[in-house]
Amino acid sequence: MSETIEIEFKNLLTKVEYEKLLKVFKVKDEQIISQINHYFDTPEFTLKELGSALRIREKDNQYEMTLKQPAAIGLLETTQTLSKDEFLAAIKNGILPKGIIHERLEHLNISFIDLEYFGSLTTKRAEFPYKEGLLVLDHSFYLNTEDYEVEYEVEDFQRGQLAFNELIEQNRIPSRITPNKIARFYQQKI
Repeated sequence: MSETIEIEFKNLLTKVEYEKLLKVFKVKDEQIISQINHYFDTPEFTLKELGSALRIREKDNQYEMTLKQPAAIGLLETTQTLSKDEFLAAIKNGILPKGIIHERLEHLNISFIDLEYFGSLTTKRAEFPYKEGLLVLDHSFYLNTEDYEVEYEVEDFQRGQLAFNELIEQNRIPSRITPNKIARFYQQKI
């Protein structure tokens, strides 16, 4: 189990802008990894209404369940590792394991029984250190849609915002309102 505060800046990209950034940062094919996010919420989208999200990430035959909740700055991420059997029970039968996330959801008056599996989003991701943070280039596929995005994860909000704004300005990328992946997934789902 781990808890972290996620501070990230993001911007949707066109395919041309995405490919340009891959070249600018000399990203090789072997640096691009695949991961799948599996999303859960209540039928009424209670987590979404609370500004929260629940996902299981599948990457390199490892599985992590993460609850994201609003924090004063960024998001509070609570993560617990799952076994393959726990992952399969969640995806196939809607049975989520007990643990810290279960307890957090109970505090929000959300029962595991009420949660449903809504689907998955696959991302081809390249990530690498950039200035004082982690730069991420994503190409995502979901619900007959694909999109491109740059994310910058940092610990210091102000310095991160300056570095991110410089990056997109230097590469002549327009600043775009960019909902997070789960919000984009649900926009296509609804």
